[in-house]
Amino acid sequence: MLTIHGAELLLTGPGAEPVADGAVVVDGARIAAVGPYEEMAAEHPGARERRWPGLLTPGLLNARAAALLEAAYHPDPREAERLGTEPLADPAVLADLGLADARWGESARRGTQRMLRHGTTAVAGPFARPAVRTAVARAGLVVIPGSRASAAPDPAAAADPPAPALLDPIAALPAGTPPETTFTGPLSPGARADFAVFAVAAVAELATRGAASCVATVLDGRLVFRRR
Repeated sequence: MLTIHGAELLLTGPGAEPVADGAVVVDGARIAAVGPYEEMAAEHPGARERRWPGLLTPGLLNARAAALLEAAYHPDPREAERLGTEPLADPAVLADLGLADARWGESARRGTQRMLRHGTTAVAGPFARPAVRTAVARAGLVVIPGSRASAAPDPAAAADPPAPALLDPIAALPAGTPPETTFTGPLSPGARADFAVFAVAAVAELATRGAASCVATVLDGRLVFRRR
């Protein structure tokens, strides 16, 4: 079934002209068309329609996913009173937890769900832990060897920020780097239907508010996150 995802502003990729009241038409796991919402609705009568507030962009690439999933522990909600809710990356704390492979897998599963809530549809690999690889595969995230987004002008800028910031691919960028560098690819007919919607009015606001402003994530044509 065709689904039309409309948003107040559509940005199909870096350098593209924003489309006011734009839309992406999804057919299964692929993009069938992109353009102004009224045109897309007229060309695809009977399609299911979803209207989103804010800015619709390609999904984001988390360039530091290995550090987030293999060197940080995401506490179970039942551990919140003792461990808090944010990712834990202190080596001493991780050593005290004595994490076995199965527990790393459970942590990675929670981590990937939090990444989806930040508009992430692809991650930079590879991943050394088998349990983490399984969690990433089950989440449906695209694994990209290396990352253009991880490039930084100097070694200090390339250092990983604290683990909680790694959940937000935009906030984790070196200062001054445009958020478009985290986009996974242009939204065009035939491409995978991987995109996200953010509660911002423009790309400049996305740079300020970051991926925490995500209201919806579509991965391989499936709505995998929707902020209530």
